[in-house]
Amino acid sequence: MAILPIVTYDDDLLRKKTEPVAENSASLQTFIANLFETMYHSNGVGLAAPQVGELQRLFVMDADAITEELNEADVGPLVFINPEVVSTSGQTVKLEEGCLSIPEVRDDVKRPEKVRVRYLDGDFKEHEKEFDGWVSRIIQHEIDHLDGILFLDYLSAFRKRLHRKDLKKINRGEMPTDYPLVPKKRPV
Repeated sequence: MAILPIVTYDDDLLRKKTEPVAENSASLQTFIANLFETMYHSNGVGLAAPQVGELQRLFVMDADAITEELNEADVGPLVFINPEVVSTSGQTVKLEEGCLSIPEVRDDVKRPEKVRVRYLDGDFKEHEKEFDGWVSRIIQHEIDHLDGILFLDYLSAFRKRLHRKDLKKINRGEMPTDYPLVPKKRPV
């Protein structure tokens, strides 16, 4: 397994929609294992393929560290291949979010409490399931990555300005992290 460098928020790649995964393969399984390895190494709870430079409709997550702390049901490590939101429901809840592609920047984001998702798991078995709580929030955040959306997009102009200093540090490659980053390539 390998730890993959994470693309920073200012790279155009994170604004592109992903392509569906066509088939299961040994290389796909290696990529999934590398996503998990990278996510755990980075102390993340979710990681989407575009965050490591691949425009595949795929993400991994493991929310158990959060769910255990909040007495929510553990779901273990999950793989979502070609996920589609079927529906959302419940109250709209505002909670603080962060992102491995936007290190050290956190802010409140409103999201529906529950999400129903149709997806393939790591064995390419189809599921349709409803999730709630933090698991739902992580799934919605990661599906946003697959659609070229970042949590910053939900913030007001005022809230974005409050993060300007940290965003500039990320742009310059000066934000310290415990994991490898790939800042946007600047023209020479």
